[in-house]
Amino acid sequence: MQNNDPHVPDPVQDGANDAGVNADLDALTAKLTALESELAGARETVLRERAEIENQRRRLQRDLDQARRFANEKLLGDLLPVYDGIALGLSNDSADAKTLREGLELTLKQLEKVTQANGLSVVDPLHQPFNPEHHQAISSVESNEHPPGTVVAVVQKGFVLNDRLLRPALVAVVRDN
Repeated sequence: MQNNDPHVPDPVQDGANDAGVNADLDALTAKLTALESELAGARETVLRERAEIENQRRRLQRDLDQARRFANEKLLGDLLPVYDGIALGLSNDSADAKTLREGLELTLKQLEKVTQANGLSVVDPLHQPFNPEHHQAISSVESNEHPPGTVVAVVQKGFVLNDRLLRPALVAVVRDN
């Protein structure tokens, strides 16, 4: 006899429902296990990537430190012959003033060659218009020979390193009348 009362559980249907629920539970458990495994893999990948980024950062920092420490290596290597020339001139006790002067002139030419090769240029504005971006006026003078604002004396030459002012030239300028 079949039970038609909807409120009374049917044992045949209960077994089918339990089997369906168990199958759904097994499928969800399998899916959960797969997702947990995928999550663990993603976590491991993220940790590896973080470690790789940290290693790259350390390498870059080390390379930057090395570059800073040895940035002047080429320049200093180029200056060694200038150093040697000065040391040789000072060690020569028997040289007269003319010989020392010639040696100093050669050494200065050598120094100028090295500095120019490394991007340093001299600012020597004698008889040129005053330029406040490259010159610093330390005095003004009267002159009938030069127009106002002209540099008539250079007390100290200036220097520009790769188009950037390193030191302004100290100059005397003709004042306006």
